[in-house]
This record gives sequence, structure tokens and C-alpha cells, in this order.
Amino acid sequence: MAGEPNDQTPIPPAKKATIPAHMKAMSGSLGGIMEACCLQPIDVIKTRLQLDRTGAYRGIVHCGSTVCQTEGVRALWKGLTPFATHLTLKYSLRMGTNAVLQSAFKDSQTGQLSNRGRLLSGFGAGVLEALVIVTPFEVVKIRLQQQKGLSPELLKYKGPVHCARLIIREEGILGLWAGAAPTVMRNGTNQAAMFTAKNAFDVFLWKKHEGDGKVLQPWQSMISGFLAGTAGPICTGPFDVVKTRLMAQSREAGHAKYNGMVHAIKTIYAEEGLLALWKGLIPRLMRIPPGQAIMWAVADQVIGLYERRFLPNAPL
Repeated sequence: MAGEPNDQTPIPPAKKATIPAHMKAMSGSLGGIMEACCLQPIDVIKTRLQLDRTGAYRGIVHCGSTVCQTEGVRALWKGLTPFATHLTLKYSLRMGTNAVLQSAFKDSQTGQLSNRGRLLSGFGAGVLEALVIVTPFEVVKIRLQQQKGLSPELLKYKGPVHCARLIIREEGILGLWAGAAPTVMRNGTNQAAMFTAKNAFDVFLWKKHEGDGKVLQPWQSMISGFLAGTAGPICTGPFDVVKTRLMAQSREAGHAKYNGMVHAIKTIYAEEGLLALWKGLIPRLMRIPPGQAIMWAVADQVIGLYERRFLPNAPL
């Protein structure tokens, strides 16, 4: 009959609205605060394992217990201030930049974003966050985390501000950007994979499309975020190890063991073997996927609140 839908006629998708970049940025910053407080001990253990060249730690549990016995439980939260600040700023910049780039890559006629556009948006967001925020904050964090001992007067760096000032005085302003190249490669690749995978898991598992007004439950966001955060650490392990080694070494004596990313990879492979390039992988997998789960659980709720209040036809 005329006017009745034909089974062969495709049903046009519901019109999707664009979430403002500032809302994405705010949701990311709130998620970053929660992630930092929950997962800082895993990050400290990861850093200590990556810097261990003598086999002092026999694994994750032994490393954590050794740190607690020799330096106190609070040592597992060393570097929390720069880590929390860094995560808050990083996620804010990452989510906001990704939203802006996705808008630029959307098809002008259909408003759809291709997988290629999503990958490029994520990579661009990762590169920018690596250069502007991640590298200097992680240099300070790693220098604080590698210090061993209980007596503050015996520690070279007394805190994040003192650490940053000392690095600048001894090594110049560029000392805060040690390890920038592997950080750019790591973060760009990670975010390209993460944003693409998160969207794919949301669609596949929950039939959730961005801007459609549907709000995921926190546990659904955590599952999607956890799964999306697993591939990056495996693919970018060597970049993360090299980044940590380059950031940890001090140049005030005029000599550095590693002269750059490629030289560091070759040296680690020659001296410690291939698997050394994936040192700290298990604690990275213990930190990054749960971290993404926590971050997305918070971020999706903030974005969902906006969708419920301001998007037309959003379910209440």
C-alpha cells in the first residue's frame, strides 16, 4: 500500500548531535582525577621495573612489597601530584582535541566520521598531548619515582616543583622534554587505537552511537573502556620502555647512556635482550585498561548528562 514502509527501503539513521569539545574536555579531566588516585601504585611499580637493570625486583608483587618495606606504603604514591595534574590536563586536552579533529574530519555532506578520520583524530590528539603535557610531567614523575630511600634530606629531588627547577638548571629547559620522540609515537598510536576501539565496542556491545542520546551505564562504559585500553600497551611497549629510560637519565655530567630513541632501542636489545623492550608490560596492562575503564565510566556519565539535558529526543 502507498505510504507504508517497504521492507527493502533502508531506514535513515537518527540524526546525531555533536557533543561540544569543552564538554568532552571536562569529562576527561574529571575521569583523570579518579584514575590517578586509584592507580598510582601500579604506575610506581611499572616505573621501578622498567628502571631495574640488575634484577633487584622479581616481579610485580615483590617490587611492591620491597618498596613498602624499605620506603613505606606512602612510597607507592610517589609522584602523585604531578601524575594527577598530568592526567587531568592530558585527558582534558586529549578529549577536547579529539572532538575538534573529529569535527574537521567529518564528511561535510553526511556528517559521518570514517574509521580513517577517527584514527587520524586520535593520533593527532595523542601527538599534541605528548608534546604539550605528557613529556614534561612524566619526566618529573619518573625522576621522583626512581628515587629510593626514606630520608627526604638524602633525596636529590624534594618535590615536583623542586625537581622541575633542578632539571632546568642542570640540563636546560629541553631536559623536561627528554624522551619526547618515543612519547609522541606511544601516545599517538595509543590514542588512535583507543578512540577507534572505544567507539567500535560501544556500537558492537551496546548499540551506542555518539550523539544518539543513549547513555551507557557506568559498568558498560567500563567494559568498553577496558577492552579499548588493552591493545595499546602491547603494541607500544618498546616506546614506553625507551621513554622511561630517556626520561630517567640525568645529563648534568655531560654524558648520557642513551643518545636517542633508536640508539636506546639498539642498546637495550644488545645488552638486555628483546624481551627487555617489554619490561613493565604486566603492570602497564594492570594500570592502563583499568584506568581507561575508570576514566570512561566518569566521562560517559558527564557526556550522558549533557545529552539528556540538551540533546533533542534524548531519553530521560
